[in-house]
Amino acid sequence: MTRFRTRLTLVIISLISVSVITAGIYMANSFKNNYIEQLEQNMSREMLLIEQILPWKVPATIEEEYSFYSDWAKKLDNSTHSRVTFIKSDGTVVGDSLSDARQMDNHLQREEVAAASKDSFGSSIRYSDTVNENMLYVAIPIHHAPEFDGYIRLAMSLKTVDDGVKELWAYLGLGLFILILAAALISFRIAYSLTKPIENMTRVAKRITHMDYRARTATSGTDEIGQLGAAINAMADSLQVQMTQIKEQQNRLQSVLEHMMNGIIMVDEEGQIVLTNKKAEELLGIKSKAVIGQQLSDSRIPFELIEMVHETLGKRNLLQDELTIYYPEERLLDVNVVPVYFTDQEWAGVLLLMQDMSKIRQLERMRSEFVANVSHELKTPIAAVKGFTETLMNGAIHDAEIAQSFLKIIHDESERLNRLIGDILQLSKIEAKRVPLLFSPVFMPSFMEDTVNMLRKEAAKKHIDISMTVEEDMYIEADEDRLRQIVLNLLSNAINYTPDGGRVNITAAPLAVNEDGDYDQVRIRISDTGIGIPKKDLPRIFERFYRVDKARSRGSGGTGLGLSIVKHLVDSHHGTIQVESTVGVGTTFTIEMPVLQEG
Repeated sequence: MTRFRTRLTLVIISLISVSVITAGIYMANSFKNNYIEQLEQNMSREMLLIEQILPWKVPATIEEEYSFYSDWAKKLDNSTHSRVTFIKSDGTVVGDSLSDARQMDNHLQREEVAAASKDSFGSSIRYSDTVNENMLYVAIPIHHAPEFDGYIRLAMSLKTVDDGVKELWAYLGLGLFILILAAALISFRIAYSLTKPIENMTRVAKRITHMDYRARTATSGTDEIGQLGAAINAMADSLQVQMTQIKEQQNRLQSVLEHMMNGIIMVDEEGQIVLTNKKAEELLGIKSKAVIGQQLSDSRIPFELIEMVHETLGKRNLLQDELTIYYPEERLLDVNVVPVYFTDQEWAGVLLLMQDMSKIRQLERMRSEFVANVSHELKTPIAAVKGFTETLMNGAIHDAEIAQSFLKIIHDESERLNRLIGDILQLSKIEAKRVPLLFSPVFMPSFMEDTVNMLRKEAAKKHIDISMTVEEDMYIEADEDRLRQIVLNLLSNAINYTPDGGRVNITAAPLAVNEDGDYDQVRIRISDTGIGIPKKDLPRIFERFYRVDKARSRGSGGTGLGLSIVKHLVDSHHGTIQVESTVGVGTTFTIEMPVLQEG
């Protein structure tokens, strides 16, 4: 019964509202249309009267034409209380009572003008940006050849009719509001006592459905509605406690999964992916949103992993293996496939655990190669020192000339051994980031001049010409000692591997200079006309102990660690180093560094 009364009240209110609104629309439109129609007729008669009384004439100049019609437009505006516009047949405005006709656009395509050209009368209603109001525009053609051939247009504000329509709607709205209020008050008193508790419980139930477990009903009493409200509140209490516990456990699990160093993928008993973590996405080049819910065999996971998972799904046994994958990049993975059961021993699926062993294996290989290289490099000078010492001890020391020669060799090998040990210790400190960098502004012109001067005598011995070009007033923030070590090492290599009479060129210039003369990076380039480096060796020249020509390197006193030290020092300055070389033509090293160091 309550529902029926409520529906009946709503129907009555709806019928009253529709009737009043429909009548209001009809009355407002009729009022507006009649007013506009009357206004159009009055404006048309005024324009015909203007045509008869205006002293048309042919102006001698364009300026005179603008002046003549603009003056008349303003006079007629005062008489008709309308905006008056004179438009020539080509659409040019020659006079207007509100605006400068010279600045106005061509009006030939205006709706009222276009209609007047076809039917001898045209009108339109649109918003005017000049007066910020809705305006009625009426135009008629005028043919007074040769004095004037075109159109007269009058424009009048529709503010009065708009205000009238608004007033009508205000009265209608007030009446409608009173009717609806009366009907609502009558129906509300009848339905309130019954529908209010149910509505409250419905809202609470919807909030619980949308996981707002803090919602509670305010229903009281011992009747059926009161008991239902109490049951809903009890259910909400229980759900809130359970969901809080579930969210806490879920957040802990999610945090653990996201911060694990191992990749994890869980597959249910049907072979569908139900869980992944960020590390798995990184290792396999997948996206969780794309693969969760997808069959494992339909995903982009490597075939070998899929086979291991399928075997565990079938046999429910633990599998472990090391696999090499090649997408998104080559990696060596330690893979464990573990069968998973629920607490009641119900079969749940498979957990795929992956650990990236690539860096570990690479470090092991690098350590092994480093130890082998160090052993080899140390063995050579030690063997030389030992051999020549034994020769001296066996009697060669009594021959002054031979003894002097052997002692010179022993001294040189000892120096080489000392340089090798020093470079190894320095490279170790740099790689371990135990060499603090003291950044300060470095004035490049004087810095480069001082650095090059250190090696000019060495270059002069081989008749090598060193040319230098450095941009004036150029500064860079760097560790001056380490920057000098970089340049000296590269410049020394250029001199050592350039034949007598060759050339070495060093330049330093800013990169990407903007209009204000500012720049963010500088480029240092050292090139020579030396023996060059074969193309196959270019990717490896920055490796420790790598030599292109071992005999030539040892002859020049190199340790094989210089370029590796340079590479690490450039990296520590957040820069890059590249090499270009052609055998028999020469080699160019290019260093790019930021002007300012971060942090």
